[in-house]
Amino acid sequence: MSFCLWITGLPGSGKSAVTRELEKLLSGSGIEAVTLGLDRIRKVVTPDPHYTEQERELVYRSLVMMAKLLVEHSEKGVIIDATGNRRRFRELARQLIPEFAEVYVSCPLEICQERESARQSREVQADLYGKAKQGQLEGGLPGVSVPYEEPEAPEVLVKSDIMTPLESARKIMEYVNSRWSR
Repeated sequence: MSFCLWITGLPGSGKSAVTRELEKLLSGSGIEAVTLGLDRIRKVVTPDPHYTEQERELVYRSLVMMAKLLVEHSEKGVIIDATGNRRRFRELARQLIPEFAEVYVSCPLEICQERESARQSREVQADLYGKAKQGQLEGGLPGVSVPYEEPEAPEVLVKSDIMTPLESARKIMEYVNSRWSR
């Protein structure tokens, strides 16, 4: 079963937590999936990130191409775990990958900021929102100094401020089963 889900939302919205739960549910259902986490990929594509528009364009186009190739050349599901702050990045994936769906992890900015400030992961810089507010991120941060263009019609909407990561993953799994059941 080949498909691609883009898990999008503001930094700190809970994308990665939802993705981890979704990976477990997919695996438990016998569906193999690979996750393309932007935080890990960015370290290779742009090891010294400045978060500029040009850099974002490069990173997201690379991410979409990786997802496209994995969907075309494997029988696995592909999960993109990335903010994708511009609709055009996510629309490129929709254009290039026939079995594509967008999952929007909606969360109020204030909650995202709280979560991000307490983040333990070392995949990304610490305190991104604080640095963005102080002008310390050259390219800005989606939701603060760079726009985050919410999906207009996501296939799945989860509200991570009122749903647990597992509840969110279950909702996504229902969609996967209804669209791509064997």
